[in-house]
Amino acid sequence: MPDKPKQVSSHRIAYVVKRYPRFSETFIVNEILVHEADGVEMEIFSLRPSVDTHFQNVISQVRAPVTYLPPGSVKSRELWKVFHQLSDRFPELWPALAEAKFAAVNDVYQAIHLAMQVDEKNISHLHAHFATSAATVAQIAARIAGISYSVTMHAKDIFHESVVPEDLQSKIANSKFVVTVSDFNLRHLVDNFGHPEKIKRIYNGLDLDLFRFNSDRNRQRKIISVGRLVDKKGFCHLIDACKLLVEQGVNFECEIIGSGDLETELRNQIESLSLTDNVVLSGPMPQNVVREKIAAASVFAAPCVIGPDGNRDGLPTVITESLALGTPCVSTDVTGIPEIIRHEETGIIVPQENAQELANQLKRLLDDQALCHSLATTARALVEKEFDAQKNVKEIRTLFYQSAQPALQAPANRLQGV
Repeated sequence: MPDKPKQVSSHRIAYVVKRYPRFSETFIVNEILVHEADGVEMEIFSLRPSVDTHFQNVISQVRAPVTYLPPGSVKSRELWKVFHQLSDRFPELWPALAEAKFAAVNDVYQAIHLAMQVDEKNISHLHAHFATSAATVAQIAARIAGISYSVTMHAKDIFHESVVPEDLQSKIANSKFVVTVSDFNLRHLVDNFGHPEKIKRIYNGLDLDLFRFNSDRNRQRKIISVGRLVDKKGFCHLIDACKLLVEQGVNFECEIIGSGDLETELRNQIESLSLTDNVVLSGPMPQNVVREKIAAASVFAAPCVIGPDGNRDGLPTVITESLALGTPCVSTDVTGIPEIIRHEETGIIVPQENAQELANQLKRLLDDQALCHSLATTARALVEKEFDAQKNVKEIRTLFYQSAQPALQAPANRLQGV
Protein backbone atom coordinates (compact mmCIF):
# COMPACT_ATOMS: atom_id res chain seq x y z
CA MET A 1 0.00 0.00 0.00
CA PRO A 2 1.64 3.30 -1.07
CA ASP A 3 2.48 5.96 1.51
CA LYS A 4 0.16 8.96 1.57
CA PRO A 5 -0.78 11.72 3.97
CA LYS A 6 -2.92 10.48 6.84
CA GLN A 7 -6.23 12.25 7.36
CA VAL A 8 -7.34 11.68 10.93
CA SER A 9 -11.10 11.65 11.46
CA SER A 10 -12.99 12.53 14.61
CA HIS A 11 -14.94 9.32 14.19
CA ARG A 12 -14.24 6.22 16.21
CA ILE A 13 -15.55 3.24 14.33
CA ALA A 14 -15.78 -0.20 15.91
CA TYR A 15 -16.06 -3.52 14.13
CA VAL A 16 -17.96 -6.31 15.87
CA VAL A 17 -17.19 -9.91 14.90
CA LYS A 18 -17.98 -13.33 16.27
CA ARG A 19 -14.36 -14.48 16.49
CA TYR A 20 -11.11 -12.66 15.91
CA PRO A 21 -8.83 -13.36 14.23
CA ARG A 22 -10.04 -16.00 11.80
CA PHE A 23 -7.78 -17.59 9.23
CA SER A 24 -10.43 -17.51 6.49
CA GLU A 25 -11.73 -13.96 7.04
CA THR A 26 -8.93 -11.89 5.54
CA PHE A 27 -11.54 -9.68 3.86
CA ILE A 28 -12.39 -8.18 7.26
CA VAL A 29 -8.73 -7.53 8.01
CA ASN A 30 -8.26 -5.98 4.55
CA GLU A 31 -11.11 -3.56 5.29
CA ILE A 32 -9.68 -2.54 8.63
CA LEU A 33 -6.22 -1.98 7.16
CA VAL A 34 -7.54 0.40 4.51
CA HIS A 35 -9.41 2.37 7.19
CA GLU A 36 -6.30 2.58 9.32
CA ALA A 37 -4.10 3.62 6.40
CA ASP A 38 -6.45 6.58 5.93
CA GLY A 39 -6.14 7.60 9.59
CA VAL A 40 -9.43 6.24 10.92
CA GLU A 41 -9.43 5.29 14.61
CA MET A 42 -10.61 1.71 14.85
CA GLU A 43 -11.68 -0.63 17.62
CA ILE A 44 -12.38 -4.35 17.27
CA PHE A 45 -14.79 -6.20 19.54
CA SER A 46 -14.96 -9.97 19.39
CA LEU A 47 -17.63 -12.10 21.01
CA ARG A 48 -15.30 -15.07 21.32
CA PRO A 49 -11.58 -15.80 21.01
CA SER A 50 -10.24 -17.51 17.93
CA VAL A 51 -10.16 -21.29 17.75
CA ASP A 52 -7.93 -21.39 14.67
CA THR A 53 -4.49 -22.95 14.87
CA HIS A 54 -3.03 -20.86 12.01
CA PHE A 55 -3.19 -17.12 11.36
CA GLN A 56 -2.51 -15.01 8.30
CA ASN A 57 0.58 -12.83 8.66
CA VAL A 58 -1.44 -9.77 7.62
CA ILE A 59 -3.09 -9.85 11.07
CA SER A 60 0.10 -8.40 12.54
CA GLN A 61 -0.41 -5.18 10.55
CA VAL A 62 -3.67 -4.29 12.32
CA ARG A 63 -3.13 -1.55 14.91
CA ALA A 64 -6.66 -1.44 16.34
CA PRO A 65 -7.02 -2.74 19.89
CA VAL A 66 -9.06 -5.91 20.25
CA THR A 67 -11.50 -6.29 23.13
CA TYR A 68 -12.98 -9.70 23.87
CA LEU A 69 -16.42 -9.23 25.37
CA PRO A 70 -17.02 -11.29 28.51
CA PRO A 71 -18.58 -14.65 27.76
CA GLY A 72 -22.19 -14.83 28.67
CA SER A 73 -22.91 -17.53 31.17
CA VAL A 74 -24.72 -15.37 33.69
CA LYS A 75 -27.59 -16.07 36.08
CA SER A 76 -30.84 -14.26 35.41
CA ARG A 77 -30.81 -12.63 38.87
CA GLU A 78 -27.38 -11.10 38.17
CA LEU A 79 -28.49 -9.95 34.75
CA TRP A 80 -31.55 -8.14 36.14
CA LYS A 81 -29.32 -6.50 38.71
CA VAL A 82 -27.10 -5.17 35.93
CA PHE A 83 -30.17 -3.89 34.05
CA HIS A 84 -31.31 -1.83 37.02
CA GLN A 85 -27.82 -0.53 37.76
CA LEU A 86 -27.40 0.76 34.20
CA SER A 87 -30.90 2.00 33.42
CA ASP A 88 -30.16 5.55 34.61
CA ARG A 89 -26.93 5.68 32.62
CA PHE A 90 -28.61 4.34 29.48
CA PRO A 91 -32.23 5.57 29.13
CA GLU A 92 -32.63 3.41 26.00
CA LEU A 93 -31.83 0.20 27.87
CA TRP A 94 -35.40 -0.92 28.46
CA PRO A 95 -36.65 -0.12 24.92
CA ALA A 96 -33.61 -1.95 23.53
CA LEU A 97 -34.39 -5.03 25.60
CA ALA A 98 -38.01 -4.94 24.48
CA GLU A 99 -36.84 -5.14 20.88
CA ALA A 100 -34.34 -7.96 21.51
CA LYS A 101 -36.81 -10.80 21.17
CA PHE A 102 -34.52 -12.92 18.96
CA ALA A 103 -31.45 -12.49 21.17
CA ALA A 104 -30.07 -15.15 23.45
CA VAL A 105 -29.31 -14.20 27.06
CA ASN A 106 -25.59 -14.32 26.27
CA ASP A 107 -26.10 -11.88 23.40
CA VAL A 108 -27.86 -9.42 25.70
CA TYR A 109 -25.15 -9.72 28.34
CA GLN A 110 -22.40 -9.04 25.80
CA ALA A 111 -24.40 -6.19 24.25
CA ILE A 112 -24.57 -4.42 27.61
CA HIS A 113 -20.82 -4.68 28.02
CA LEU A 114 -20.34 -3.45 24.46
CA ALA A 115 -22.63 -0.48 25.14
CA MET A 116 -20.49 0.45 28.15
CA GLN A 117 -17.36 0.26 25.99
CA VAL A 118 -19.03 2.43 23.34
CA ASP A 119 -19.84 5.04 25.97
CA GLU A 120 -16.40 4.99 27.59
CA LYS A 121 -14.45 5.07 24.31
CA ASN A 122 -16.69 7.62 22.56
CA ILE A 123 -17.41 5.28 19.66
CA SER A 124 -19.72 6.82 17.07
CA HIS A 125 -20.71 3.80 14.95
CA LEU A 126 -20.71 -0.01 15.21
CA HIS A 127 -20.32 -2.23 12.17
CA ALA A 128 -20.85 -6.00 12.37
CA HIS A 129 -19.65 -8.57 9.87
CA PHE A 130 -22.22 -11.34 9.31
CA ALA A 131 -25.86 -11.02 10.36
CA THR A 132 -25.48 -13.59 13.12
CA SER A 133 -24.67 -13.12 16.81
CA ALA A 134 -22.20 -10.31 16.07
CA ALA A 135 -24.97 -8.28 14.44
CA THR A 136 -27.38 -9.14 17.27
CA VAL A 137 -24.94 -7.81 19.87
CA ALA A 138 -24.12 -4.73 17.79
CA GLN A 139 -27.79 -3.95 17.21
CA ILE A 140 -28.70 -4.12 20.90
CA ALA A 141 -25.57 -2.27 22.05
CA ALA A 142 -26.10 0.53 19.53
CA ARG A 143 -29.69 0.98 20.67
CA ILE A 144 -28.67 1.07 24.33
CA ALA A 145 -25.80 3.51 23.72
CA GLY A 146 -27.77 5.71 21.35
CA ILE A 147 -25.49 5.35 18.32
CA SER A 148 -25.89 3.89 14.84
CA TYR A 149 -24.97 0.44 13.63
CA SER A 150 -24.66 -1.36 10.30
CA VAL A 151 -23.89 -4.86 9.11
CA THR A 152 -22.24 -6.59 6.19
CA MET A 153 -24.20 -9.66 5.11
CA HIS A 154 -22.30 -12.34 3.22
CA ALA A 155 -23.98 -15.68 2.41
CA LYS A 156 -24.36 -18.20 5.22
CA ASP A 157 -25.99 -15.47 7.32
CA ILE A 158 -28.55 -14.97 4.54
CA PHE A 159 -29.21 -18.39 3.01
CA HIS A 160 -28.48 -21.04 5.66
CA GLU A 161 -31.46 -23.04 6.86
CA SER A 162 -30.86 -21.79 10.42
CA VAL A 163 -31.54 -18.16 9.44
CA VAL A 164 -34.72 -16.78 11.06
CA PRO A 165 -36.36 -14.44 8.52
CA GLU A 166 -37.97 -12.30 11.22
CA ASP A 167 -34.58 -11.80 12.87
CA LEU A 168 -32.97 -10.81 9.59
CA GLN A 169 -35.85 -8.42 8.94
CA SER A 170 -35.28 -6.79 12.34
CA LYS A 171 -31.57 -6.36 11.74
CA ILE A 172 -32.15 -4.72 8.38
CA ALA A 173 -34.96 -2.48 9.63
CA ASN A 174 -33.01 -1.24 12.66
CA SER A 175 -29.68 -0.70 10.91
CA LYS A 176 -28.57 2.56 9.35
CA PHE A 177 -27.47 0.59 6.31
CA VAL A 178 -26.65 -2.93 5.18
CA VAL A 179 -23.73 -3.86 2.96
CA THR A 180 -23.86 -7.07 0.99
CA VAL A 181 -21.20 -8.54 -1.24
CA SER A 182 -23.02 -9.29 -4.50
CA ASP A 183 -25.91 -8.11 -6.67
CA PHE A 184 -27.41 -11.58 -6.23
CA ASN A 185 -27.57 -11.03 -2.47
CA LEU A 186 -28.90 -7.51 -2.95
CA ARG A 187 -31.81 -8.71 -5.07
CA HIS A 188 -32.60 -11.50 -2.61
CA LEU A 189 -32.59 -9.20 0.41
CA VAL A 190 -34.66 -6.47 -1.22
CA ASP A 191 -37.15 -8.95 -2.69
CA ASN A 192 -37.64 -10.71 0.64
CA PHE A 193 -37.15 -7.93 3.21
CA GLY A 194 -37.63 -4.62 1.42
CA HIS A 195 -35.66 -1.50 2.38
CA PRO A 196 -33.98 -0.96 -1.01
CA GLU A 197 -32.87 2.49 0.15
CA LYS A 198 -30.56 1.11 2.82
CA ILE A 199 -29.16 -2.09 1.30
CA LYS A 200 -25.96 -1.45 -0.65
CA ARG A 201 -23.90 -3.80 -2.77
CA ILE A 202 -20.19 -3.22 -2.18
CA TYR A 203 -17.82 -5.94 -3.31
CA ASN A 204 -15.05 -7.19 -1.03
CA GLY A 205 -11.96 -5.49 -2.40
CA LEU A 206 -8.27 -6.33 -2.67
CA ASP A 207 -5.10 -4.38 -2.11
CA LEU A 208 -4.07 -4.52 -5.76
CA ASP A 209 -0.49 -3.59 -4.89
CA LEU A 210 -0.22 -7.01 -3.24
CA PHE A 211 -1.97 -8.86 -6.08
CA ARG A 212 0.07 -7.91 -9.12
CA PHE A 213 -0.88 -9.18 -12.55
CA ASN A 214 1.33 -11.99 -13.86
CA SER A 215 1.11 -12.13 -17.66
CA ASP A 216 3.59 -15.01 -17.99
CA ARG A 217 1.82 -17.96 -19.61
CA ASN A 218 4.79 -20.34 -19.25
CA ARG A 219 3.28 -21.72 -16.09
CA GLN A 220 3.21 -25.10 -14.46
CA ARG A 221 0.49 -27.40 -15.77
CA LYS A 222 -1.09 -27.08 -12.39
CA ILE A 223 -4.65 -26.71 -11.16
CA ILE A 224 -4.91 -24.92 -7.85
CA SER A 225 -7.80 -24.44 -5.45
CA VAL A 226 -8.02 -22.76 -2.06
CA GLY A 227 -10.68 -22.87 0.65
CA ARG A 228 -12.00 -24.51 3.76
CA LEU A 229 -12.60 -28.20 3.30
CA VAL A 230 -16.38 -28.02 3.66
CA ASP A 231 -19.36 -29.07 1.52
CA LYS A 232 -20.03 -25.72 -0.16
CA LYS A 233 -16.55 -25.60 -1.72
CA GLY A 234 -17.33 -28.65 -3.89
CA PHE A 235 -13.85 -30.15 -3.65
CA CYS A 236 -15.17 -33.69 -4.04
CA HIS A 237 -16.27 -32.76 -7.58
CA LEU A 238 -12.84 -31.33 -8.36
CA ILE A 239 -11.26 -34.60 -7.28
CA ASP A 240 -13.70 -36.53 -9.49
CA ALA A 241 -12.79 -34.21 -12.39
CA CYS A 242 -9.12 -34.93 -11.79
CA LYS A 243 -9.83 -38.65 -12.10
CA LEU A 244 -11.43 -38.01 -15.49
CA LEU A 245 -8.37 -36.01 -16.59
CA VAL A 246 -6.04 -38.84 -15.57
CA GLU A 247 -8.15 -41.31 -17.55
CA GLN A 248 -7.74 -39.04 -20.60
CA GLY A 249 -3.97 -39.04 -20.18
CA VAL A 250 -3.79 -35.33 -19.34
CA ASN A 251 -0.50 -34.21 -17.79
CA PHE A 252 -1.26 -32.05 -14.71
CA GLU A 253 -0.97 -31.60 -10.97
CA CYS A 254 -3.72 -30.40 -8.65
CA GLU A 255 -3.14 -28.79 -5.27
CA ILE A 256 -5.94 -27.99 -2.81
CA ILE A 257 -4.90 -25.58 -0.05
CA GLY A 258 -6.93 -25.40 3.16
CA SER A 259 -8.20 -27.35 6.13
CA GLY A 260 -11.62 -28.32 7.41
CA ASP A 261 -14.05 -30.97 8.51
CA LEU A 262 -13.92 -32.94 5.25
CA GLU A 263 -10.16 -33.44 5.19
CA THR A 264 -10.25 -37.14 6.05
CA GLU A 265 -13.10 -37.79 3.63
CA LEU A 266 -11.32 -36.00 0.78
CA ARG A 267 -8.03 -37.79 1.46
CA ASN A 268 -9.87 -41.11 1.35
CA GLN A 269 -11.45 -40.10 -1.96
CA ILE A 270 -8.04 -39.26 -3.43
CA GLU A 271 -6.62 -42.58 -2.32
CA SER A 272 -9.61 -44.64 -3.47
CA LEU A 273 -9.37 -43.06 -6.95
CA SER A 274 -5.57 -43.69 -7.09
CA LEU A 275 -4.87 -39.97 -7.46
CA THR A 276 -2.10 -39.54 -4.91
CA ASP A 277 0.42 -38.78 -7.72
CA ASN A 278 -1.81 -36.04 -9.14
CA VAL A 279 -3.80 -34.47 -6.32
CA VAL A 280 -2.48 -33.18 -3.00
CA LEU A 281 -4.20 -31.64 0.02
CA SER A 282 -1.51 -29.34 1.39
CA GLY A 283 -3.27 -27.81 4.41
CA PRO A 284 -3.53 -24.12 5.33
CA MET A 285 -0.82 -21.70 4.22
CA PRO A 286 0.04 -18.02 4.79
CA GLN A 287 -1.54 -15.62 2.32
CA ASN A 288 1.80 -14.62 0.76
CA VAL A 289 2.57 -18.27 -0.02
CA VAL A 290 -0.93 -18.79 -1.43
CA ARG A 291 -0.43 -15.77 -3.70
CA GLU A 292 2.79 -17.23 -5.07
CA LYS A 293 1.20 -20.61 -5.71
CA ILE A 294 -1.87 -19.14 -7.47
CA ALA A 295 0.32 -16.87 -9.61
CA ALA A 296 2.40 -19.87 -10.75
CA ALA A 297 -0.55 -22.13 -11.63
CA SER A 298 -2.24 -22.48 -15.03
CA VAL A 299 -5.79 -22.48 -13.74
CA PHE A 300 -7.74 -21.88 -10.54
CA ALA A 301 -10.70 -24.16 -9.78
CA ALA A 302 -13.59 -23.08 -7.57
CA PRO A 303 -16.27 -25.78 -7.97
CA CYS A 304 -18.63 -24.17 -5.45
CA VAL A 305 -22.03 -25.72 -4.71
CA ILE A 306 -25.09 -24.97 -2.61
CA GLY A 307 -24.88 -27.25 0.42
CA PRO A 308 -27.75 -29.43 1.60
CA ASP A 309 -28.33 -26.97 4.48
CA GLY A 310 -28.54 -24.00 2.10
CA ASN A 311 -25.02 -22.83 2.94
CA ARG A 312 -23.11 -21.37 0.02
CA ASP A 313 -20.41 -18.90 -0.84
CA GLY A 314 -21.33 -15.29 -1.49
CA LEU A 315 -18.49 -14.32 -3.76
CA PRO A 316 -15.27 -16.01 -2.63
CA THR A 317 -12.44 -13.51 -2.20
CA VAL A 318 -9.95 -16.09 -3.44
CA ILE A 319 -11.60 -16.02 -6.88
CA THR A 320 -10.98 -12.28 -7.04
CA GLU A 321 -7.41 -12.88 -5.93
CA SER A 322 -6.77 -15.45 -8.65
CA LEU A 323 -8.14 -13.17 -11.35
CA ALA A 324 -6.11 -10.23 -10.04
CA LEU A 325 -2.98 -12.38 -10.31
CA GLY A 326 -3.76 -13.37 -13.90
CA THR A 327 -4.75 -16.98 -13.22
CA PRO A 328 -7.94 -17.87 -15.12
CA CYS A 329 -10.70 -19.49 -13.13
CA VAL A 330 -13.28 -22.21 -13.66
CA SER A 331 -16.20 -21.91 -11.25
CA THR A 332 -19.98 -22.32 -10.98
CA ASP A 333 -23.06 -20.11 -10.95
CA VAL A 334 -23.46 -20.02 -7.15
CA THR A 335 -24.83 -16.67 -5.88
CA GLY A 336 -22.56 -13.79 -6.93
CA ILE A 337 -19.82 -15.75 -8.71
CA PRO A 338 -21.08 -14.96 -12.27
CA GLU A 339 -20.71 -11.26 -11.42
CA ILE A 340 -16.94 -11.68 -11.60
CA ILE A 341 -16.62 -14.90 -13.61
CA ARG A 342 -18.38 -13.79 -16.78
CA HIS A 343 -18.55 -16.90 -18.93
CA GLU A 344 -16.06 -16.93 -21.80
CA GLU A 345 -15.11 -13.32 -20.99
CA THR A 346 -13.34 -13.26 -17.62
CA GLY A 347 -13.45 -16.99 -16.84
CA ILE A 348 -15.44 -20.16 -17.32
CA ILE A 349 -18.70 -21.16 -15.60
CA VAL A 350 -19.68 -24.83 -15.38
CA PRO A 351 -22.78 -26.44 -13.85
CA GLN A 352 -22.63 -27.32 -10.16
CA GLU A 353 -21.69 -30.91 -9.30
CA ASN A 354 -20.76 -31.70 -12.91
CA ALA A 355 -17.34 -33.31 -12.78
CA GLN A 356 -17.30 -34.10 -16.51
CA GLU A 357 -17.82 -30.51 -17.64
CA LEU A 358 -15.42 -29.27 -14.96
CA ALA A 359 -12.78 -31.67 -16.33
CA ASN A 360 -13.47 -30.55 -19.91
CA GLN A 361 -12.95 -26.88 -19.07
CA LEU A 362 -9.88 -27.48 -16.90
CA LYS A 363 -8.26 -29.37 -19.79
CA ARG A 364 -9.23 -26.58 -22.16
CA LEU A 365 -7.45 -23.98 -20.05
CA LEU A 366 -4.43 -26.20 -19.45
CA ASP A 367 -4.03 -26.54 -23.23
CA ASP A 368 -5.12 -23.17 -24.66
CA GLN A 369 -2.65 -20.45 -23.73
CA ALA A 370 -4.26 -17.86 -26.00
CA LEU A 371 -7.61 -18.32 -24.28
CA CYS A 372 -5.95 -18.06 -20.87
CA HIS A 373 -4.27 -14.80 -21.85
CA SER A 374 -7.53 -13.32 -23.14
CA LEU A 375 -9.51 -14.32 -20.06
CA ALA A 376 -6.79 -13.16 -17.68
CA THR A 377 -6.39 -9.74 -19.29
CA THR A 378 -10.13 -9.02 -19.29
CA ALA A 379 -10.52 -10.33 -15.75
CA ARG A 380 -7.76 -8.10 -14.39
CA ALA A 381 -9.45 -5.05 -15.92
CA LEU A 382 -12.72 -5.99 -14.20
CA VAL A 383 -10.98 -6.49 -10.85
CA GLU A 384 -9.33 -3.09 -11.11
CA LYS A 385 -12.67 -1.46 -11.91
CA GLU A 386 -14.93 -3.20 -9.37
CA PHE A 387 -12.80 -4.86 -6.67
CA ASP A 388 -10.23 -2.27 -5.62
CA ALA A 389 -10.19 -2.17 -1.80
CA GLN A 390 -9.12 1.47 -1.76
CA LYS A 391 -12.28 2.51 -3.57
CA ASN A 392 -14.71 0.04 -2.04
CA VAL A 393 -13.69 0.55 1.60
CA LYS A 394 -13.89 4.31 1.17
CA GLU A 395 -17.46 3.82 -0.05
CA ILE A 396 -18.28 1.93 3.14
CA ARG A 397 -16.59 4.61 5.23
CA THR A 398 -18.65 7.36 3.64
CA LEU A 399 -21.73 5.43 4.78
CA PHE A 400 -20.27 5.26 8.30
CA TYR A 401 -19.87 9.03 8.40
CA GLN A 402 -23.32 9.65 7.01
CA SER A 403 -24.79 7.32 9.63
CA ALA A 404 -23.05 8.66 12.73
CA GLN A 405 -24.48 11.23 15.10
CA PRO A 406 -24.87 14.66 13.45
CA ALA A 407 -22.44 16.26 15.92
CA LEU A 408 -19.73 13.90 14.68
CA GLN A 409 -20.29 14.32 10.96
CA ALA A 410 -17.08 14.58 8.97
CA PRO A 411 -16.54 17.85 7.09
CA ALA A 412 -17.73 17.96 3.50
CA ASN A 413 -14.18 18.22 2.15
CA ARG A 414 -13.19 15.13 4.21
CA LEU A 415 -15.99 13.13 2.64
CA GLN A 416 -14.62 13.97 -0.82
CA GLY A 417 -11.39 12.15 -0.08
CA VAL A 418 -12.28 9.36 2.31
